[in-house]
Amino acid sequence: MPRTCFEPWRNVSVAGHSSLDAWMANGQITPPSLVVLCQYGRSDTESLAEVERLAELAPRTGQCPAVILSDNEDADLIVQMLGKNVRGYLPTSLSIAVAVQAIELARAGGVYVPACSLIAAHRGQESPSTAAQNANGLFTARQAAVVEALQRGKPNKIIAYELKMRESTVKVHVRNIMKKLNATNRTEVAYKTNLLNADGEAEAIRGPRQE
Repeated sequence: MPRTCFEPWRNVSVAGHSSLDAWMANGQITPPSLVVLCQYGRSDTESLAEVERLAELAPRTGQCPAVILSDNEDADLIVQMLGKNVRGYLPTSLSIAVAVQAIELARAGGVYVPACSLIAAHRGQESPSTAAQNANGLFTARQAAVVEALQRGKPNKIIAYELKMRESTVKVHVRNIMKKLNATNRTEVAYKTNLLNADGEAEAIRGPRQE
């Protein structure tokens, strides 16, 4: 990797903390120019809650922008993050050189989002899945596509190939789907989502309730 990718940070001080609470417990807080939140292995709900927590700490930390480092490339989550003073969303699949430049862009006032996630979201909107329609908005379009593949018993490698995403991204979607359903394995995901779909179809047949 070229040494020059770190040139913009030659005179920058960097402090690391295990959590936001650990940062706050550090005592004297000098408002930073940027905060990088590592959210590897977090669910959508946990990720958003942490960004909201950072916003609550603004009186102590200043109105500094945030950059998210995550293994979750779901476009719906990225859009929600951008509405919460997040200036950059960096998938862990990025090279270090690109990640450094993206962080520098955010420090300069720009915004970085992964193009692959936006392209995937566009494809999902072009062909909305049955699961997305029948699960009462429980899943994003990409999660719903993964759900349908799980219902067919497809392994992660095949799902990644068919949906044109990384296998690591499929694993993140599966993990988030399991959390939303309180499921312990893929078989339980398929079973519970089949029930959700059946309930949705039955409701559509019955029509709206009469008061």
